[in-house]
Amino acid sequence: MTDYKNINIQDIPDGGDNPKDFYETFKERLEDMETFPKDYTYKFILPKDQDHFNQIQRVFDDTDAKFDFKDSKTGKYTSITVTLPVKDADQVIYFYKEVAKIKGVIML
Repeated sequence: MTDYKNINIQDIPDGGDNPKDFYETFKERLEDMETFPKDYTYKFILPKDQDHFNQIQRVFDDTDAKFDFKDSKTGKYTSITVTLPVKDADQVIYFYKEVAKIKGVIML
């Protein structure tokens, strides 16, 4: 039985026989579609507890990140929108990889 609670974004196949790493493909797509530098928006869903929030916040310490929060209807989860000025696709990916280390966080 598949454990869907422990899926990491880097484990998700990119939809084909493409041997490239997920982040390599993502970087190419970012560079094709975005103009840098820019304000980049990250979205995360996490269990509603202070520890998860603190871990996310630490990832963005020493940056100019702005946070916006919204609780789910049931109150079990919080969605966080992080807006951050980034200089390039590598910086976007860096923060995704750091957040991916936090168990229980869903990255959109």
